[in-house]
Amino acid sequence: MTFIALIPLFPLIGFLINGLGYGKISKTAVPWIGTGASLLSFVCVLLAYLNFKETAIIVNLFDWISIAGLNVGFSFQLDQLSIIMLFVITGVGTLIHLYSAGYMSHDEGYGKFFAYLNLFLFSMILLVLGGNYLMMFIGWEGVGLCSYLLIGFWNKNTDYANAARKAFIMNRIGDVGFLIGIFLILQNFGTLEYLEVFEKAKAFHVGDGIIVAITMALFVGAMGKSAQIPLFTWLPDAMAGPTPVSALIHAATMVTSGIYMIVRSNVLYTLSPFTLEFIAWIGLATALLGATIGLFQNDIKKVLAYSTVSQLGYMFLGLGVMAYSSGLFHVITHAFFKALLFLGAGSVIHAMSDDQDIRNMGGLWSKIKITAITFLVGTIAISGIPPFSGFFSKDEILAHVFEHNKIMWALGMLGSFMTAFYMFRLFFVTFKGSFRGTEEQKHHLHESPKSMTTPLIVLAVLSAIGGFIGFPEVFHLPHRLNEFLSPIFENSRLVNSSFGVVHISHNLELILMGASVLVAVISILFAYMVFGNGKNVPVADSEVVGLKKLVYNKYYIDELYNKVFVGPISAISFFFANVIDKKLIDKIVNSVGEGVNFSSKKIKELQVGVTGSYILFMTLGILLLVLYQFGPSLLSTFNLLQNK
Repeated sequence: MTFIALIPLFPLIGFLINGLGYGKISKTAVPWIGTGASLLSFVCVLLAYLNFKETAIIVNLFDWISIAGLNVGFSFQLDQLSIIMLFVITGVGTLIHLYSAGYMSHDEGYGKFFAYLNLFLFSMILLVLGGNYLMMFIGWEGVGLCSYLLIGFWNKNTDYANAARKAFIMNRIGDVGFLIGIFLILQNFGTLEYLEVFEKAKAFHVGDGIIVAITMALFVGAMGKSAQIPLFTWLPDAMAGPTPVSALIHAATMVTSGIYMIVRSNVLYTLSPFTLEFIAWIGLATALLGATIGLFQNDIKKVLAYSTVSQLGYMFLGLGVMAYSSGLFHVITHAFFKALLFLGAGSVIHAMSDDQDIRNMGGLWSKIKITAITFLVGTIAISGIPPFSGFFSKDEILAHVFEHNKIMWALGMLGSFMTAFYMFRLFFVTFKGSFRGTEEQKHHLHESPKSMTTPLIVLAVLSAIGGFIGFPEVFHLPHRLNEFLSPIFENSRLVNSSFGVVHISHNLELILMGASVLVAVISILFAYMVFGNGKNVPVADSEVVGLKKLVYNKYYIDELYNKVFVGPISAISFFFANVIDKKLIDKIVNSVGEGVNFSSKKIKELQVGVTGSYILFMTLGILLLVLYQFGPSLLSTFNLLQNK
């Protein structure tokens, strides 16, 4: 199918045109090229989907590596999983490109920004469309590079540049684990092609040590890319990048690549219950940690950043209890409402003349009506209120968690309570009450242009109805997503007969659903009592004390990492740079140079220009050569005569 090869090609062309033509192409043409490339890619995904049957399609562009029995193709694999992910990437990506046309229109790096966005889209498509683990790794590294470029897009600001480096380095830590996992797969399966690996995996026993090692190593990569404990601190700092970057990369697409990788490798994880349990607890801990920190943040983008960390935790919690489809379901709905919330936050920041502190906002409901209404839709969706999208995906995860472990379920419900609270706290403080900013800000308050509000409206609609692709079984309505993804999990069903089955009654399912909604409603009412109509505006940083100060300062985890890891490594680096390198290695190298200079000076002194001296040196040289040549035989003859 020609459409498959064109999906990554259009963003690559957009990157090359805007990148190579930076400073030469008119500002009017730049967004048309960038957004058009993304839109054409989306159209190709749609055409590929319409022509797709049930069997995975492999498109091998060329043989990439062929050596010693190893064959790795530069190949694409179109199946149910890649189609779903491609729709999210190109669909949400196109909306964010359109939004960027208005949001970044006054930036001097306009063309460069769109080039980077297209390059990211190309890399993300390679990640999900690749037909083997090496192709996935190319895309994996590509999105990491683009994340670095876009976080530090305003690199004249030192803090933003540091945030970009932090994200890059922490992702590299995770990537080491991912690479080890790939090497282990190659060593034990003799191939990196998905279909071949998963077919051979069925011959392994559940709990096999090598499978545990592979899945744990791969999960380390997912920890870095998808911001799980302990490799999560880069994501909140990544908010230094322009808001469309936060929406596209750090909410809707790149950070979900770890979830995609595990769902793609589902049979390996089904064979490793130990790894799944580990993933579930890490995901739950991350969900709770992100939620607690989000309770007291006052930067509008930081609240959403910690919310993203928390929601990613819920996705991994779902994966850990073998609810792969449910985890992916939450990836989809989260892409809708979190992209909406980030773009809404960008619209607020745009209206507030780049001020991101919610303590300076308030009363914006009447000033930027479209932004406020769409932001409310996203807030309701993430809080899990039916019939909005977040309710269906989160409820499905919690139902699987309840069957797996009741304590996990209770903690998951606590996380849901905090999610609804901090999101409505954000909404009430930002949009209700009276305006608390400066007179100049108040004078410039205005709704964003249509290029920014149109994506908000589309995403609001998707956030409202996106959950209808997966109705709970108790409603006796089709779960389209599960039905569509069913072939992806065929191997998992073969190695675990109970895979995908939830053994709870419809009555219990309704009770769990009701409990989830009740918790969210109580949380919203509590947030209204505390912050409704602009009451109890968060205090200044200096007034935060006690336990609240601990949470407000993110449990001082960054400070801990600096003390335990960054400080010692910097000290060791300083030692090697200033002692080992300068005083030892440099001294040895310099001594060699000094020795050569000294020798050359002494030898130069032999050149005195006196003929007699040259004859003397020549005679001595001949004498030494004669002694070298005949000296041993003369010595032996002398010894022989002496003995006689």
